[in-house]
Amino acid sequence: MASRLTRSVESMPGSLRSMYRSVPTTCFLQARRGNATTIDKKPKLIDLSRELYHRSPAHPFHPPVVLTPWDVHQPKRAGNTVLRSASYALSMSDHAGTHVDAPKHFDPTPGALSIDQMPIEDFYTEAICLDLSHVELKATISVKEMEDALAASGQEIKQGDTVMVYMAFNKRVPFDDPRWQHDFPGLSLEAVHWLADKGAKIFGVEAISPAPEGEPNFQAHNACGERGITHIEGLDNLDAVVNKRFRFMGFPLKIREGSGGPMRAVALLE
Repeated sequence: MASRLTRSVESMPGSLRSMYRSVPTTCFLQARRGNATTIDKKPKLIDLSRELYHRSPAHPFHPPVVLTPWDVHQPKRAGNTVLRSASYALSMSDHAGTHVDAPKHFDPTPGALSIDQMPIEDFYTEAICLDLSHVELKATISVKEMEDALAASGQEIKQGDTVMVYMAFNKRVPFDDPRWQHDFPGLSLEAVHWLADKGAKIFGVEAISPAPEGEPNFQAHNACGERGITHIEGLDNLDAVVNKRFRFMGFPLKIREGSGGPMRAVALLE
C-alpha cells in the first residue's frame, strides 16, 4: 500500500505533490486485513470562516450580500419522475465575508495578479496565530506589540508563513452591531512591513480591514502592494488557534479578473 501511495504521489503535478507531502503520514489511509481501511489519526479541523447570509455586514466600500430565492422546491417532471430542487441567486462583492485580497485590489500596476492568477499554493501554508486580544478597539498595533506577542507565543515566523492576528474583535463587538464596521483595531504601517521582513506571505485579521479606518487602512493596503504580500479579512474563531502552529487552508473562489476571493478558511491541528 505504502509503495503504491508513494508512486501515486510522485506521479502528481508539482503543486499537488508538494501539498500531499506536507500532510502528516498518520493522516493517510492505512491498509487493514480484509481490505478495510482506517485513519490512524484524525486531524482536528477548525472553521475560521464567517457565515454569509442575506444582508450580512459588508465593508462600506462594497455592495451588500443579497441572497434571493430562485427556485424553492418547485416540482419539475421528466417522464414519471418528479424532482423538487432548490437554488438561490447570490449577489455580493468579491470581498464579501471571509476573503483574501488579490494584488489587483491594492496595486494599480498593469499586470498585478487577479485572484484567479494567484498560485493555489499560497493558500495552503504553515501558520501561526498571535495574541493581540488586549488591544483597545480602534487601536493601531505597533511593531513592539507584535514582537511581544510573537515572543509570548513561543513560536517563530518562518518564510512563507501565514500569520493570523487575534484581536478578540468578534467577541467584543457582535457581527450585526454597526460598530463592527468601524471600531476594529488593526496593524500599523510599520507592523505590516515587520511581517513582510519576517517572511510572512499572508496575514489575517477578524475585521473587514487589516488596519483601523482611514489613513492607517490605506497605508496597510499600499504596503501589501509594495512588499508583495496580502491579507485575509473576516476571520473567526482565532481564539481556538492562538499561540499555536498549524496548517492553514483557505482556497478562494476562482473569479476571472477578481480583485479578491471569498474563501472557506480552515485550520488543521495535528
